[in-house]
Amino acid sequence: MLSAAAGRQVGLLIDRQGRVQMVVVGTPHGILIPDLGRLRVGAGRLRGLRLLHTHLDSSPLSEEDLTDMLFLRLDSVAALTVDELGAPGTLHAAHLLPGDGGAWEVLPSARWDKVETDFTLLAEALEDELSRREGGERSVAGQERAVLVSVGPEPPAVQERSLDELAELARTAGLAGVSRVIQRVRHVNPKTLLGKGKLAELETLALAHDAGVILFDRELTPAQQRNLAEVTERKVLDRTQLILDIFAQRATSRSGKLQVEMAQLKYLQPRLIGQNRALSRLAGGIGGRGPGETKLEIDRRRLRERIMRIKKELEALRKRRGHTRARRAKSGVPVIALVGYTNAGKSTLLNTLTRSEVLAEDKLFATLDPTSRRIRFPEDREVVLTDTVGFIRHLPVELKEAFRATLEELEAADVLVHVLDAGHPEAEQQLAAVDAILDEMELAHVPRVLALNKWDTLDAEARQMAVNAHPEGVPCTAKERAALRPLVERIMRRLDDPATLPMS
Repeated sequence: MLSAAAGRQVGLLIDRQGRVQMVVVGTPHGILIPDLGRLRVGAGRLRGLRLLHTHLDSSPLSEEDLTDMLFLRLDSVAALTVDELGAPGTLHAAHLLPGDGGAWEVLPSARWDKVETDFTLLAEALEDELSRREGGERSVAGQERAVLVSVGPEPPAVQERSLDELAELARTAGLAGVSRVIQRVRHVNPKTLLGKGKLAELETLALAHDAGVILFDRELTPAQQRNLAEVTERKVLDRTQLILDIFAQRATSRSGKLQVEMAQLKYLQPRLIGQNRALSRLAGGIGGRGPGETKLEIDRRRLRERIMRIKKELEALRKRRGHTRARRAKSGVPVIALVGYTNAGKSTLLNTLTRSEVLAEDKLFATLDPTSRRIRFPEDREVVLTDTVGFIRHLPVELKEAFRATLEELEAADVLVHVLDAGHPEAEQQLAAVDAILDEMELAHVPRVLALNKWDTLDAEARQMAVNAHPEGVPCTAKERAALRPLVERIMRRLDDPATLPMS
């Protein structure tokens, strides 16, 4: 009666105990549900709230009603028709569906006084079914779950391989990739990347797999991040945030921590437009480590001041590293720098050659800080072997600038040893990515030796193909010291090559 008298739709958000948590008054044609961030009743997959609202005509549930239910993870949504006198008529109701058979189920309509559905029992049964379907994925218990998303003009096979790398990045960060969405488009939607239909499909997948994170295989603009945060209650991360988070976990030295912090602050700077929903969900966990936990609420002025202080500290560290390189150059000891794609085996190679114990894991970006060891090569030749941070495609611009001081170690090298994982299915693309970054750093003139690492993982046919593709490459296995002799001999010849000029 109130709805008819006011000429507006009226909605109630009701919890599972039958208590009204919120009253919403809309327009004659719809209602706008406000932010429900504080009304997360319970820790289940659904919110624990159902929406009951009026329709001032005989129309059933609209597409907007159903998508609101999906994106807000409501237990159910129901529309009660009201005539011009305010008398109740027909109840139209729907609830979400587990699995991939569809996003929701619309129940048969019934007169308001003939409805027999127990919506609380229905929601509890739905959550039980979701839990049962997830029973086979207990291996990722304790980790945040993520749906990986690739949107772009590339062929699906290329996007799939890129998502394989994103999944490895996610694993390194502590995320479990439980599902994937790939969409090939000629032009990316500038507002949300995906259309509303695909976003609904994505939300359905996230619900079915209990994923709290949607991870995009590209860098999102600040506007895209805000727009996506408006349509989903899940944490939205992009590839850049994920890489920054990994660097925040891995940084151990003072310089490494400063470089990561500066990169994170530069990433956050254009996104600090108040405490919006996109950033409020990054208060902890993946994408919110390091300065993310303390810097989200600072204003732009304080953020700029912090960046300036970090730059000064990094400049001082740069000068100290420069003095170290100068002393090394005066000693006449050649410098050999290991470069390559992340997880190609550089740290393992350093450990095997120098009998060191530098951290080497089967994860991306296991090493961030440069590590140098003086060793004696055959013929009593002393050299300095330096391991540096690994490269990756689409390395965030913020990280390139922040790690400039670290990568300057490469400028002092007499020879670069490009370590390539010869057994990787995308070895050629990784080789091209590293070469492009070295060219961008104006290091194309530094002599190089190509080490075809992980040779033991290749069969005879693959080895022949690798040799044909890279006749200048040196096959090796970083874990086996004896297998590195041909590589050491090639490095020695490169050092003795008249074209190899000493760096100073």
